[in-house]
Amino acid sequence: MMAVIDYYFYGASPFTYLGHEELVEAAARQGAEINYKPVNLFALWEVSGAVPPAQRPPVRQRYRLVELQRVAEFRGLPINTKPKHWPVDTTLADQAVIALVEAGKSPAQYMQKVFAGVWADERDLSDREVIAGFLDDCGFDAEAILERAQSPEVAAIRERNSEEAVAADAIGVPAYVLNGEVFWGQDRIELLEHALKTRREPYTP
Repeated sequence: MMAVIDYYFYGASPFTYLGHEELVEAAARQGAEINYKPVNLFALWEVSGAVPPAQRPPVRQRYRLVELQRVAEFRGLPINTKPKHWPVDTTLADQAVIALVEAGKSPAQYMQKVFAGVWADERDLSDREVIAGFLDDCGFDAEAILERAQSPEVAAIRERNSEEAVAADAIGVPAYVLNGEVFWGQDRIELLEHALKTRREPYTP
């Protein structure tokens, strides 16, 4: 039976950006399916005790900036550690992922455009036209997708995703859940792929 990875993410997360392509490639290598599940990150942080970067101690803020550069170089991706349009509300951009999945489309390419939009290309993800442009670039019907993305039904799915992530003990994003075992952070993709490859039993607390 095909393995399934629940992929919890938030469009303005730099570490989600840095791990996205690697996750998609790892899943493809191991023949696994990905469930794309955007979340309200602040709902996860309320439970895990995390706070926005600006509220963290200076030593953690400095380390985060170093880590972003280090991982970007390792992954071969461009990054602006202090982007013009951040923090930013990516609710619509994220809910477009749900609408794409409902339409039977893979959102992976669109998602990379969204993530890079913040962290490499200085795009404003709160701008509906920017999101529409990403969808058009990927060959999707932008207006139809965005209309569905703004529906109460899709908003409710995002909230359910957030509840599921909390129940799975996802501390933040990106989080990948395989057979009930959570892998938090892009630096856990190698361990996730190992679990897929070996088909080992999931670890539990």
